[in-house]
Amino acid sequence: MNRRSTIERDTKETKIKLALNLDGTGKTKINSGIPFFDHMLTLMASHGYMDLELEASGDIKVDYHHTVEDVGICLGNAIREALGERRGIRRFGEATIPMDEALARVAVDLSNRPFLVYQVEMKRSLAGDFDINLAGEFFRALVNNSGMALHIDLLRGDDPHHGCEAVFKAFGRALDVACTLEPRSSENIPSTKGIL
Repeated sequence: MNRRSTIERDTKETKIKLALNLDGTGKTKINSGIPFFDHMLTLMASHGYMDLELEASGDIKVDYHHTVEDVGICLGNAIREALGERRGIRRFGEATIPMDEALARVAVDLSNRPFLVYQVEMKRSLAGDFDINLAGEFFRALVNNSGMALHIDLLRGDDPHHGCEAVFKAFGRALDVACTLEPRSSENIPSTKGIL
């Protein structure tokens, strides 16, 4: 299968080009203009075995919100396009990932019904100059544009960098499991309704 997609988005706030290969090896070439965000996306792609190229420019002098959210929109659209009719996929994926004192659990359903439950609370929200609360905006945009139900729980964690890293790694792993082709299902759509 060729589960690849390329998405471009050009607005007054951001300009983004993103290329995704769901059946990759974790190769990345990422430049959003936000180093911490680039680090998180690299971890996500690497641990999710997806190849991801991203070139983004945005109004980051205002703040990082527009760029982070619009990258989520583009990645969500890329996932949706690469999955096509979602035939033969496992559909569900889950991962629990530690990062030192932090522990994140992520569950994915590629149901074509967007829904986000995001339970990530920390005493401190800044990792360098990046507000990790923006990760919630990224995942919300991704969910709404990909058509997945996504549950993210940070079960514990004191350091914002560690907590955010555990979340992005767990998401990459859970998405990889959900996208994996199920040999017993072949070309079937993974739903008793016959459609997703």
